[in-house]
Amino acid sequence: MLTTSMGREPWTADAIAALVQPDRVHRSVYTDPELFELELERIWHQAWIYVGHESQVRNTGDYFATEIARNPVLMARHSDGTVRVMFNRCAHKGVMVARARTGSVRSFVCSYHGWSYGTDGALKSVPLPDGYKGTLVQVGNPEFGLKPLPRVATYRGFVFASLSGEGPSLTEFLGPAIVGFDDMVERAPDGEVEVYGTCARTITHANWKLFFENQLDAVHAGVTHRSLAESARDVGRSRYSDPAQVPKVVQNIAMHEPPDAKSFWTKLNSSNYRYGHGFLGGYQEHRGQDSATLEYESLVKRNHGEAEGERRLARNLHHTVIYPCLSIQSQFQQLRVVKPIAANRTLVEIWHFRLKGAPREFLRRNIAMAANLANTPATPVSCDDYENWYRAQTGLKAQAQEWVSIHRNFGDDRVEGDSVHSRIGTSEAFQRNQYAAWAEYMKQEA
Repeated sequence: MLTTSMGREPWTADAIAALVQPDRVHRSVYTDPELFELELERIWHQAWIYVGHESQVRNTGDYFATEIARNPVLMARHSDGTVRVMFNRCAHKGVMVARARTGSVRSFVCSYHGWSYGTDGALKSVPLPDGYKGTLVQVGNPEFGLKPLPRVATYRGFVFASLSGEGPSLTEFLGPAIVGFDDMVERAPDGEVEVYGTCARTITHANWKLFFENQLDAVHAGVTHRSLAESARDVGRSRYSDPAQVPKVVQNIAMHEPPDAKSFWTKLNSSNYRYGHGFLGGYQEHRGQDSATLEYESLVKRNHGEAEGERRLARNLHHTVIYPCLSIQSQFQQLRVVKPIAANRTLVEIWHFRLKGAPREFLRRNIAMAANLANTPATPVSCDDYENWYRAQTGLKAQAQEWVSIHRNFGDDRVEGDSVHSRIGTSEAFQRNQYAAWAEYMKQEA
């Protein structure tokens, strides 16, 4: 029987609900291994989880292998053009049939005993078929195929799946946060995006929820990244007599000023929605005046018209959070996919996308801005964040305060139906919204 770290009683719905209060969260939410197992069951097995993008399985037989809440799954392009998502598990002895992360096959053949499956998951053949006469193991019996996930849905090429057969549709689940995908796709001159290259993977020694807390946090940047920002400002002053000539990468680092009552951070706001999703209004001036950006913008306006092109280009979102699995940085065409491993271990995959029809130099510019500057493991920005998450995970073991504060600007949020909007960029409204969603998931019985 599951027990709490607070009193060795069962994790009842009431006990779990008590862990999240309107302005604080109990520390066991981050540290308790038994709560983590319940999260996999009640959140990750219920919500829509990002699988991949259709461009990763462009041709018949192409596949991409990944995981959902420790379940190995694969996405494959079938001969009828559809994208199928199935468990990566042979129906015979359980061996994963896709051994590489990506590839192209005519059929999936188990390396253990040679059972063969089509790209739709149907069992095609078994060795020594006479040995199965009179049994249920027969070609065509769906019980012995690669089992499809209960629900699969796609929005603008982004493929999601759910381990639960019941729940809201994908578009209902995404709600207003769907704008993160719209923003990414509509920035493409040709109206489509595709995965560019492979991803960078890193494991953080921290709970998965710390990552999402950080995404819309307008206070931490000027504190955590202060020394980096000061160095960038020094570079700008010492090497460039004209401030307009300072590279965009340096400008974006330099703007991480310490938060105070007059800083630009306070002028931002977050919008937070049902199921824990949300986004922060953009604070980075992302458009730029370099030749690659100007060429790109002219292509967008040529293909979509002056007014519509300007609408697409002017939209300025920072991170869009799709809880519990995804952070979208649409203005630089980057996704970060979050996969929980343990209460204190989280895998993060960083994927970059190419805007079809955009100049190659614009792609290089965006990789420099998002991947090389901020979000891949070797960048100084990510290193700052990863260290803080590790320090938080370690510090939460201390027998000190039992609660984690989410008090900032508590009581000042603007509520509109299922939406919660902060009135100031430094509010912790987004954290309160995420933990309200966490509690809703977690207090439900399996």
